Amino acid sequence: MAPARPRVTDDQRRARLAVRHHLAPSARAATVEEVAASLTALHGTDPATVHLAAGARLTAEAAPHGPVPAMERALYEDRTLVRMHGMRHTVFVVPTALAPVVQSSTTHAVAARERASFLKQVTAGSDLTVDWLAEVEDATLAALERLGEATATELAGEEPRLRERFTYGPGTPYAQQQAVSSRLLRVLGTEGRVVRGRPLGGWTSSRFRWAVAPPLPDLPPAEARATLTRHWLATHGPATEADLTWWTGWRVTDARKALAAVSAQEVTLDDTTTAYVLPDDADAPDAPAHAPDAPGAPAAAGPWAALLPALDPTAMGWRERDWYLDPDHRPALFDRSGNIGPTVWWNGRIVGGWAQRPDGEPVWRLLTDPGAEARAAVEAEAARLHTWLHGTRVTPRFRTPLERELSA
Repeated sequence: MAPARPRVTDDQRRARLAVRHHLAPSARAATVEEVAASLTALHGTDPATVHLAAGARLTAEAAPHGPVPAMERALYEDRTLVRMHGMRHTVFVVPTALAPVVQSSTTHAVAARERASFLKQVTAGSDLTVDWLAEVEDATLAALERLGEATATELAGEEPRLRERFTYGPGTPYAQQQAVSSRLLRVLGTEGRVVRGRPLGGWTSSRFRWAVAPPLPDLPPAEARATLTRHWLATHGPATEADLTWWTGWRVTDARKALAAVSAQEVTLDDTTTAYVLPDDADAPDAPAHAPDAPGAPAAAGPWAALLPALDPTAMGWRERDWYLDPDHRPALFDRSGNIGPTVWWNGRIVGGWAQRPDGEPVWRLLTDPGAEARAAVEAEAARLHTWLHGTRVTPRFRTPLERELSA
């Protein structure tokens, strides 16, 4: 008779969150690099998410003036973190050492689709040709080499053909005229040939400068998928096959091969679903996982509250979310495309949402009553957030019903 599969309860999964995602005060991280590694990747589609997600997880000593200076240093000076297209065609901030893994496992396939779509659209119904676009592309990269960093507008000053316009999404409800520059830079970014630099304006701005990217090692795709799966299971396990395919955007067959390549161990969840962890990781809910660069933290987490931003990587880490989110609360906390807004957490469960008033003060609402201790802890976290925001007003890129209501 085959031995029974280990069981990992929902309570144990929530205990892992407290420690591995640096959410409990006793488990907070010392650096922004440690935060990124503990989550495999930080969502970067909304620039503010990166900073807010780090701020929720750093010690006061690590970020005495908030997380922004440390995050900007890591992204734009030390280059220990890099912003790039990755899983599900989404922008992420990842540890620089993991960038070639993400590129080879995931982004190369995205880039091929992006280039094919761009070539088809830019040449349809216009005088623009593939050869013309190749010339513009070469001139754009040469201009970036000369300038070091530049915005799309600055590049168009060097290469005026970037201002040419084409129809994006012809024949669809979202058809619109776009400049060649915006789409070309996106394609070059997914191919790993250019990289986003420091934004114009403050840390909430999405108007980035661009620079020529240093070359990345080209890894065998299957090897890269196995490496990414190992990192992701270390930070998100136990997780189901559906969770992995959703988070990465891979085909089911690729996800299954990657799980087999890392010798992922099957476990049973509370709802009887089969999930996976790294070998020998089923019985250590509060301990660091056994994987390269896996995050470490004290085992005794204690009660904890957190105010996490829209698109936070913990809230968006799994497709199946019932173990930390009441399904009845989804309509208030998600937009119509499945993007989660700012959330309030207590001991591993989402219990409400938050926003900012026009004067910048955080305001929150509980969707369930977790008790007086929880309310006091949430109040303390809101005060901590208010202090380091220094009056900066953050409006999520993807707005949700509760966030809109609270911020009005």
